[in-house]
Amino acid sequence: MTEPLASRPLAGRTAIVTGAGQGVGEGIAKALAAGGANVVIAARRAATGDPVADAIRARGDVAECIVTDVTDEESVNACVAATIASFGGLDIMVHNAFRGSPNHRLEDVDLALWSNYSRTAVWGSYFCARAAFPYLRAAGPRGRLVLVTSPSGVEGSVNMPVYSPVKAAQRAMAKSLAREWGEYGITVNCIAPVAETPAVVGAFERNPVLKERLTARTPLGRVGDPERDIGAVVAFLASDAAGYVTGQTIVCDGGSFTGL
Repeated sequence: MTEPLASRPLAGRTAIVTGAGQGVGEGIAKALAAGGANVVIAARRAATGDPVADAIRARGDVAECIVTDVTDEESVNACVAATIASFGGLDIMVHNAFRGSPNHRLEDVDLALWSNYSRTAVWGSYFCARAAFPYLRAAGPRGRLVLVTSPSGVEGSVNMPVYSPVKAAQRAMAKSLAREWGEYGITVNCIAPVAETPAVVGAFERNPVLKERLTARTPLGRVGDPERDIGAVVAFLASDAAGYVTGQTIVCDGGSFTGL
């Protein structure tokens, strides 16, 4: 059952969430839909995106899947065009999609890895921002761009000499666009989550000690839930309540990176 309009601060707004076929992206999409937004699941494969859209509709909310490859500018442009055709506007663009395991050592890095990571994180952010901008500008003070970075992009984590810098580049882009787009009332922010995604769950199953170590270093004593803990923060950033928050990186990690 959907909640009354008064408790749905994103009612009447439309959002695109890339990489929403699972994990953090799925949690963000569900949280935005619960807030009343029309949500486009921009997934690389319909096999992952359609079930998320179905689950959102089963709750009584609005969602559709549009197959999108964030490394391809034309694919991103087509997703935005289809969104406008379906819903008449775009208020919230969330770029979450990322492919690849972040752990690697410098001696194992090649140009293919740099290309893959930069295309999904940095170029994907650029494509999403560029395609969404005319519609976010039209939305005025309701316009929102959120880029999903990582604590590694803030602190520079060990064994992540490529993942960390491409995630840091997203933060730099968000700061620049926050300044550039501020005159239109558009806010631009990043979130840096630590959440129990399918990849993280798989790592925990292979090595249960990893979960013990992570929860031990986290003051709240648990790993974040993609919808309740991460998606809720994005829903806040997308709402009118966050209209004066821009150019920031919100670290959603239960306190495990308190030095950031």
